[in-house]
Amino acid sequence: IGSGPAGLAAAQQLARFGHSVTVYEKNDKIGGLLRYGIPDFKLEKHYIDRRLEQMKAEGVNFLTSCNVGVDISIKELLDQYDSIILAGGCEHPSDISIPGRNLKGIHFAMEYLPQQNRVNAGESLQNQISAKNKNVIIIGGGDTGSDCVGTANRQGALSITQLELLPQPPAKRSESTPWPYWALMLRTSSSHEEGVVRKWSINTKEFKGNDKGEVTALHCIKVKMENGKIVDIPTSDFELPADLVLIAAGFVHPVKNGLISELVESGMELDARGNVNAKFGDEEDTFKTNLDKVYTCGDMRRGQSLVVWAISEGRKCAASVHKALMAEKYEEAAA
Repeated sequence: IGSGPAGLAAAQQLARFGHSVTVYEKNDKIGGLLRYGIPDFKLEKHYIDRRLEQMKAEGVNFLTSCNVGVDISIKELLDQYDSIILAGGCEHPSDISIPGRNLKGIHFAMEYLPQQNRVNAGESLQNQISAKNKNVIIIGGGDTGSDCVGTANRQGALSITQLELLPQPPAKRSESTPWPYWALMLRTSSSHEEGVVRKWSINTKEFKGNDKGEVTALHCIKVKMENGKIVDIPTSDFELPADLVLIAAGFVHPVKNGLISELVESGMELDARGNVNAKFGDEEDTFKTNLDKVYTCGDMRRGQSLVVWAISEGRKCAASVHKALMAEKYEEAAA
């Protein structure tokens, strides 16, 4: 369930093991995050299409526009299939609960980015979120925020400012993160090089708007680290003009409505962060949930992460499912 990097990796491996595999996708095209979340200037979609043609030739079946838990119940699938893999990603965004949040012109990054990918694919959209001739503020300094920068530049933004709550990283690898740890250091993407003002140690306190209910500015304050905590710097308040605000502050857990809520009602366990709990990190990573026949992998299990991790988990999860199915087959034969 889910056709992002984890779901596709698991599906292809299981097909190559000789199993009959069906991928369910809620959107009208296969690809998940790869197709709708990553801008075309970072990942051209013909590479996805080429892999999908290969998978179809290997026998994988794809069902699109089918939201499991909404259009069809998970119980129906459990009755129909020998195993289920949950690979729906971590799509519930981290929000900013401050005054003015309900003003027009404030959107999550994953409301904004998929629209441009759809337009690039030739789709006609109504009420597209556009940065053209607007002062754009992006809250969040990670990869998703960088993708918003590149997209806003291509749409013809008047100005782009990217805000990050944490301090500016050092230019070179910090001693606190020696190899092989992920290096704590300043990274500049091609999107940043195309044009953006980057500000660190900034906390947004309020969104301000006009009498039409549209966002017009951000009331911000500078912050600092004090005893391991982020604290406001008194009298450092300032305002930034804004016609469009994109929130790219990360993702907290899978969307609970539909599939996950139905499974939780059936007794499926979630971890402390709200991700689907599965056997991982023990002597053997089985990726199996506490429910019979139900497995999970990728961001739905580990939380927001990288595409390479999702692919890796998808492949390993497929191997675990294959091993379990073969054990059942041999037990049946022995009986």
